[in-house]
Amino acid sequence: QVQLVESGGGLVQAGGSLRLSCAASGRTFSRYAMGWFRQAPGKEREFVAHITWGDGITNYADDVKGRFTISRDNAKSTVHLQMNRLKPEDTAIYYCAADQSASPYDSHRAYKYWGQGTQVTVSS
Repeated sequence: QVQLVESGGGLVQAGGSLRLSCAASGRTFSRYAMGWFRQAPGKEREFVAHITWGDGITNYADDVKGRFTISRDNAKSTVHLQMNRLKPEDTAIYYCAADQSASPYDSHRAYKYWGQGTQVTVSS
């Protein structure tokens, strides 16, 4: 069992930055691939970013590439999502997810464990 707790959400103006964190507890964190997803009102949950457990390879959705950065600290069992140049369309609840395989990494169905989410609101 893996427990995930997100933090760092909030209200920010367009063009600003936020850093989301996800603290994991339970099973060996370093053996889990981690992902960030988001869900806006009335929309399906969508992939944002992913990082592998071993070599730290990252993947991003096209609309966040170059603006968002995912990273992990296995010693602290934490994964971060640095979000820069935020846009109003980034407004959503952001969820952290974990899975030992996470394949395909951009499908929410590939992740077994989920956090409760943190709200990100970007004003124009």
